[in-house]
Amino acid sequence: MPKYKSIFTRAVHGGERGPRPDFKPVSSPIYNSVGYLYEDLKDLDAVFANERPGYVYARYGTPTHSALEEVLADLEEGEAALSFGSGMAAVYAAILAAGVKTGSALLSAYDVYGATYTLCARLLPDWGVKTGFVDANDLRRVETALREMQPAAVIVETISNPLMKVADVPAIVELAHRAGAKVIVDNTFATPVLFQPLKCGVDFCVHSTTKYLGGHGDVLGGAVVTSAENRKTLHEIIKMTGGNLGPTEAWLTLRGIKTLPLRMRQHCANAMEVAKRLQAHPQILKVNYPGLAGHPQHELGGRLFAEGLFGGMISFEIRNAGRAEVFRFMESLKLILPATTLGDVYSLTLYPAMSSHRGLSPEERRKVGISDSLVRLSVGIEEAEEIIGDLEQALEKIK
Repeated sequence: MPKYKSIFTRAVHGGERGPRPDFKPVSSPIYNSVGYLYEDLKDLDAVFANERPGYVYARYGTPTHSALEEVLADLEEGEAALSFGSGMAAVYAAILAAGVKTGSALLSAYDVYGATYTLCARLLPDWGVKTGFVDANDLRRVETALREMQPAAVIVETISNPLMKVADVPAIVELAHRAGAKVIVDNTFATPVLFQPLKCGVDFCVHSTTKYLGGHGDVLGGAVVTSAENRKTLHEIIKMTGGNLGPTEAWLTLRGIKTLPLRMRQHCANAMEVAKRLQAHPQILKVNYPGLAGHPQHELGGRLFAEGLFGGMISFEIRNAGRAEVFRFMESLKLILPATTLGDVYSLTLYPAMSSHRGLSPEERRKVGISDSLVRLSVGIEEAEEIIGDLEQALEKIK
């Protein structure tokens, strides 16, 4: 770079755009630059035209995002991935990319994350999309709904939030594709460590990377893993709507993924122990955990999931409890944190009626099966006995 006399110019340009190094950093760096330069503007034009790889503007992607998206696609055994600023941005983009638009229809499982339910039940109908809900575990009703609605897409969760139902993804894919519908599966609870939906023919695999993939409660994000062709559609959507993940958040998520398999084994092992102990506790009316032999989809989960793992999420109903008793129970916890998220190294508890599914009316919650005594527990990687001890002492406080 030429030497400038003015301190103003030197302060702006000094230290920038040095020679390209001949080394490679061990850890992917964070690319915070908004813009990118090319010596020949024909190269810049070719990147804009998608005729060659490269970077032009941060909303279109950065090398940090590419590193994250490469590992996400690899773990899910998909062709390509695209990162988003939140899990809901990823869900919304996947719905649009699946062909849902004014005059079309969308079929959703009843038992999904509250914001997903509200998006389908409130926002999309305002835009002329016909939406319907079905018990995803009743395949006859799924088939009937597909035949009657002829939806552009179907959306389900591998392990549902918050009732921990396991979807028969291969069967749903077969039914949906036969009806001409794309399939969107939210794989947040299972993660690619347990299950890889794309191997069953799913069209779009969605993650809230805020949860297990990031894993440490310090980064918000989302992702969609899909085919290379579908990614092109998603990329056009994110360029227009701007639901981008920041480069620092992309790097934090990439770092979190490095320990994902180790953490998931510990989450799952702890959850199994906690679920068994809660099931035997006299103050617990019901435990929802697919690892328990009495769970309605226990056998299905055993067939779908890897290594006998059933996830780190549990929900349970406290006997004879309402809002006041649940609040007292959660306020009495000392190790487990009452926070409105999941998938962290910490054990976290949440009251769905107050937070994750607050957007549903009481009648809608009852229809889904979310009672006022239901508590959701994200089991962390602490010592299992200490998690159990904290639950037991808090249950004592509401006798």
